Amino acid sequence: MKLRYAMVCSSNQNRSMEAHALLKREGFDVSSYGTGQHVKLPGPSLREPNVYDFGTPYKHMLEDLRRKDPELYRRNGILTMLKRNVAVKLAPQRWQENAADGTFDVVLTFEEKVFDMVVEDLHNRNHVLFKPVLVINLE
Repeated sequence: MKLRYAMVCSSNQNRSMEAHALLKREGFDVSSYGTGQHVKLPGPSLREPNVYDFGTPYKHMLEDLRRKDPELYRRNGILTMLKRNVAVKLAPQRWQENAADGTFDVVLTFEEKVFDMVVEDLHNRNHVLFKPVLVINLE
């Protein structure tokens, strides 16, 4: 039996996507998600993040940041991260909207508040299969 894995962080940009890329390369059945209200990437200051809706293609984010300040986003690694993301999947997805993707056997989260949101969401879902899922947090 092949297990299904979900990688989850806040914005489906950095941690979940690195894990997704690694496991995908190794042949795992893996998906990735974020739990936030929006996708946030660092901006020119802490008070000026770049905010996108879930579903906005990584390619669009990459082009947008290249237009805004290519040197800043190259230097802080955001452009490299987005290039990796483009190679993995089309756009960030939100965990709370993933029901159509089917069930997972293992869910890895990468922050305690993300773990709490995933567990809460699983408890609130319509339980049809009563299939167990292992949820693990890696800080």
